Amino acid sequence: MPDLEILADPASAGKWCEQHRQQGHSIGFVPTMGALHEGHLSLIAQSVSENDRTCASIFVNPLQFNDPQDFARYPKNLSSDYNKLSEHDCNMVFLGSVADYFGGETDLGNIPLLGPGPFGQGLEGDYRPGHLEGVCTIVNQLFKFIGNCNAYFGLKDYQQLRVIQDLANRMGYPNIVPCRTVRDKDGLALSSRNQLLSAEERQTALKIYQSLAHAKDAWQTGERNPENLKQTMIEALDCLEIKIDYAEVRDPENWTAHTPTKLPSQAIGLIAVYIGTTRLIDNLRLDCE
Repeated sequence: MPDLEILADPASAGKWCEQHRQQGHSIGFVPTMGALHEGHLSLIAQSVSENDRTCASIFVNPLQFNDPQDFARYPKNLSSDYNKLSEHDCNMVFLGSVADYFGGETDLGNIPLLGPGPFGQGLEGDYRPGHLEGVCTIVNQLFKFIGNCNAYFGLKDYQQLRVIQDLANRMGYPNIVPCRTVRDKDGLALSSRNQLLSAEERQTALKIYQSLAHAKDAWQTGERNPENLKQTMIEALDCLEIKIDYAEVRDPENWTAHTPTKLPSQAIGLIAVYIGTTRLIDNLRLDCE
């Protein structure tokens, strides 16, 4: 097991990465907001298996929280995160402050936000104004510090992933590696926010994956009308304990702000709900076995 090197800021991490690139080492990078779970660790494991060196970031980015209470509630446990990264053979992790990422600026209002591009239309773009801009802005900075690498992102945040792929394409680097969503045995997608759920709320949260599975069953038996698939998910989510932000279908290759009007040849179901005060998202490709 290699020793985990802990660096205080992204500039130091960038120097570490450049030193290893000069030695001929390939770099794998896993950006996180901490509170690591098996989903994050699966990204680390894949990076370790595919690269000579693996690094991770831990930074709870205030720019991507449109709700200050949500930012304040986001779980944090650095000592646990360090232990997990070390146990999974991560070579380096780095921290940092807003000032470290943005040239000494501490006033969030003075930081120019990047537009999320075409994949930022609809869904999270509508329900969390500024969220994807905040994601795009911090990931842009992360990529500039780390440089060319293989960067690993989970498919659970599907729209975010597409925004980041588009960003990397515009920047010319890094290589984005999409990784499968990791689920508990009962189907619930792993998320740092799951630890905010009560036992009863967690049981209710199982309806999220179940509703996606219903839509997939409908697709697999011949349903192609996006509105009908959407209604299938909404009906499966019908529960007093669930507040639906959206339950939608999109063509993953021909992204639209609203439900497609044409019958797609491929489709993904995407859901965002509140269970109590905790917001959860999930998605599932409907056209894949």
